[in-house]
Amino acid sequence: MFESKLGKWSDIIKFPIIPVAAYVVPDYPSPTKLMVYSAYSPTAFGGERGKTQFAEYNWVTGVTSTREVAETNHDMFCPGMSALGDGRLIITGGSNAEKTTIYDPKDNKFTSAPDMKVARGYQSSAILSNGKIFTIGGSWSGPRGGKPGEIYDPNANSWTLLPGAAVEPMLTQDHEGIFREDNHAWLFPWRNGTVFQAGPSKAMNWYYTDNEGGTSHAGVRDYFNDAMCGVHVMYDVSKIFSAGGSQWYDDSPALSVAHLIEIDNVGAPAKVENLPNMRHARAFANVIFTPPYLNTGSPRPVIDNLKFATVAPGGKLEVEMKGSADGVKFSLIRIGSVTHNVNSDQRRVPLNPKVDGNKVELPILNDQGVMLPGAWYLFAVSKEGVPSVAKTVYVSQV
Repeated sequence: MFESKLGKWSDIIKFPIIPVAAYVVPDYPSPTKLMVYSAYSPTAFGGERGKTQFAEYNWVTGVTSTREVAETNHDMFCPGMSALGDGRLIITGGSNAEKTTIYDPKDNKFTSAPDMKVARGYQSSAILSNGKIFTIGGSWSGPRGGKPGEIYDPNANSWTLLPGAAVEPMLTQDHEGIFREDNHAWLFPWRNGTVFQAGPSKAMNWYYTDNEGGTSHAGVRDYFNDAMCGVHVMYDVSKIFSAGGSQWYDDSPALSVAHLIEIDNVGAPAKVENLPNMRHARAFANVIFTPPYLNTGSPRPVIDNLKFATVAPGGKLEVEMKGSADGVKFSLIRIGSVTHNVNSDQRRVPLNPKVDGNKVELPILNDQGVMLPGAWYLFAVSKEGVPSVAKTVYVSQV
C-alpha cells in the first residue's frame, strides 16, 4: 500500500565509473540501454589525457559493461552534448577542450569530427530546427572568456563561428568570475534556427544563428538570483519549468525558487510566472524511481503496432492499441542527452489523437522549431494516468 501511494526507489545501480554525462541510446522498437561516461579515469579527472571511460547499462537485463574510448584522442569530461537528427551523439570539448567526437549507435563506433573554433568545457549545446548544433560559453577549460556561439553542420562536417552571438548577455555573477559565469546555459531551440536562453543568469535572451549570429534581450526570469545548476525542461509546447540552482557554482546555498516561463514569437519577451518555493532540498544517487501509478495494479496501455517509425512535421503517425483507445492520451518526448543539469534537446509535445476503436491517428505539429529532428519516445497514457512502454519514433528534417 505504501509503494502504491508514494512510488518506489530501486536499489543503487553500481556503475563501474562516476558518470558525468548520460545518453539514452536510440533503438527500435524501444530503447533498452543507457550510456554513461566519466573522464580519463573511472573515478578521477584532470588534464588533457586523450581518452574517456564509458559504461553501458541495460535496464531490461540489468547488465552493465565498460569500455575505454581512446581512438578520438578526447577526454570528454564535462563536455557539451547533443543528439543529432539521425540518432548519433555529438560530444564537444571538456578536458580536451577543442575536440569533437561523434558516437553512432548503428555501428557502436566513436569517430573524430573537426575541432571547434573555440576550445570549451562546461558549455551547453543544442540541436537547432535546421538540424545543426549550436554551442556557447564554456570557460571551465580552454581560454577564459569571450566565447560566442558557433554551429556545427553535420552535412558539411564543419564548425562556423558566430561572433554576433555574444556570450556576455547570458553571464551570471559568480564569485569565481568568468571561469564559472558562462557555464551550463539553459538553451531551448526554437523556430527558424533560433535558441531561447532561459538561464542560469537572471537575464533571458534570444540567440540567432544565421549569418554571423546575434542576440536580443528576452526579459528577466528572476530579479534576485542567478540559478546555476538549476533544473529546466520544456514540459509542453513553448512552456518551460525551472527550479532550484544556486547563485554561485560553488560555496553558495541551494535555492528553493521555481518558475514557469512561456515563449512564443521569436524575439518577443518571455512571460514568467513565479511559483511557490520548493519545500525540501534534493539529492539523488544512481537509482530508478517507479512512480506510484505503476504500482496500483491498473493495466498499462500497449502500443501493439506502429505503422511508421519515421514522420515529418505536419505528417501523422498511425498506431494500433491492444484494446480500445478510447480516453487514451498520447505524447512525444524527445530522447535527449544530459550532463550535469543540462538536457537542452529534451522536450515533451502532447498530441491530439483521432480514435477509431483500437486504431489511432496522431497528427504531428507542423513546426520544426517544436518538432526537433531526431529520436523521440511515443507514450500512450490511460484514463487512469498509467503510461505505456514507449516506442521509438524518428522525426525527420524538412
